[in-house]
Amino acid sequence: MKLDILAFGAHPDDVELGCGGTIAKEIQLGKKVGIIDLTRGELGTRGSAEIRDQEAAKAAKILGVAVRENLRMRDGFFQNDEAHQLEIIKMIRKYQPEIVLCNAIYDRHIDHGKGSKLVSDACFLSGLRKIETLYENEIQEAWRPKVVYHFIQWATIEPDVVVDITGFEKIKEDAIMAYDSQFFNPETNEPVTPIATKNFLESIHYRAQDLGRLIGTDFGEGFTVERYLAVNRLTDLI
Repeated sequence: MKLDILAFGAHPDDVELGCGGTIAKEIQLGKKVGIIDLTRGELGTRGSAEIRDQEAAKAAKILGVAVRENLRMRDGFFQNDEAHQLEIIKMIRKYQPEIVLCNAIYDRHIDHGKGSKLVSDACFLSGLRKIETLYENEIQEAWRPKVVYHFIQWATIEPDVVVDITGFEKIKEDAIMAYDSQFFNPETNEPVTPIATKNFLESIHYRAQDLGRLIGTDFGEGFTVERYLAVNRLTDLI
């Protein structure tokens, strides 16, 4: 299955938090979108890997993605090395996306920056035909996405581009709340974590509002880029 957009997250819920609105919008516009989670988030303080599996499936259904896979890398301990790069390359060649979305270039959680560089490096290497990969006993064709965009997570990073997600913020927030074991719930006895506070939950909404304000819309999601943005004409910009 060829995808238009393939989003990678170090943990289940990274993609929903970082670019859920953009994904929902692109799907409604007719694009095929998939999600690849690197780990099962098994080191998370709250819930369990099994619960995260169920939550990820629920969130994928809310967003309407065509496919979601989990590479089951070690949460907290995966590395940007040849073995891990090859696993990402297999996914890129399998789905042949034009656009790849991935973790923030740096962030509070060490896996986010690692995951960002791992996916970015693999996107380049995936285009080298002398790197041979097999998927289901067949040699894969080389494939390099046209662009890689990095979504913004915990840390405040100045975006290079902001996508207007007005009208899709509710889908994004519903997909995030599919991970109900992870976020604020005054009735749970689970330990409080930085993302399990009311403040963090509210910040998702007001960050989207603030980014929307800055581009003259109601809601937005920000991304950083690896190369200059290009448009055919100035009127392509809003």
